[in-house]
Amino acid sequence: MRKIFIAISCLLGSIFTAAQEPNSKEEEVNEIIDELFNEGEVLDELIASLSNFQLLYFSVDYNSDTYFSGRDIEINQYNIRPQISYMHSKGFFTSVSGVYYSEFEPKWDFTTVTLGFGKSIGKNKTLRYYTAYSRYFYSGDVANLYTNTLNMGLGIRNKKRTLGTQFSLGYLFGQDQSYQVASRTYLALNLYKRKKTRLQLRPELNVIAGKQTIELAQTYVQQGEVVTGYLENDIFDLINTQINLPLQFRSKSFDLELGYNLNFPSPIGDEDDLKTTGFFNLSMAYMIDL
Repeated sequence: MRKIFIAISCLLGSIFTAAQEPNSKEEEVNEIIDELFNEGEVLDELIASLSNFQLLYFSVDYNSDTYFSGRDIEINQYNIRPQISYMHSKGFFTSVSGVYYSEFEPKWDFTTVTLGFGKSIGKNKTLRYYTAYSRYFYSGDVANLYTNTLNMGLGIRNKKRTLGTQFSLGYLFGQDQSYQVASRTYLALNLYKRKKTRLQLRPELNVIAGKQTIELAQTYVQQGEVVTGYLENDIFDLINTQINLPLQFRSKSFDLELGYNLNFPSPIGDEDDLKTTGFFNLSMAYMIDL
């Protein structure tokens, strides 16, 4: 069950930032780049060569507790997610990331390699689209149903980049197949802003739904004996809703984030009494102009 939830959550890798579902930073990097390029005072030397720039983005995320699709598996542990991403002005990006769990064996659970392409379009660059492929390399001998994902996303935001929403569709495949639909809506509130420094409160609402295979028990009498059979039924349903309350500090190429996150998991199949879960996250990142 843990591996299935990990695979489901990995789909969000190119969608959300520091959320408890294992995630990548590609979309966050794209937004950072767009914001920098629309504030000439920040990276004048890059603006002069917009047609050809390359960036490296190093990040590490610490989450105080671990939940899978918002669900508590009754193991108290923290997790750490390092990542390195490469971005090109033409829209191409690639990243390598991994996840370390403090109480699992092996502690390094899986490594993700992602390749993709994304662009901001429109007169004011208020629309963004992307497509990406991710491959997951798991540690240990536990069987994993999903080892690949294909993602497509479309986002829209206002001119001031203070309000935005992104929708995405993902297809998981490997030994089994599934698909997921997710959305991320954010509001950016500047608490402090100077030429090269910014402090923001950036609340987010993340929602994920997807196809799940549910095993249903059916009891009947056959030749005088009570027999229980099992049927598999594919359903599409809401999986988890998450509220993120991050405080983000940016100074030149350095990012620091401290946040609190709330999960509201939705019952699937015979699940019941799912509790609201919460955790703190601390993220640090540094961007290098190549």
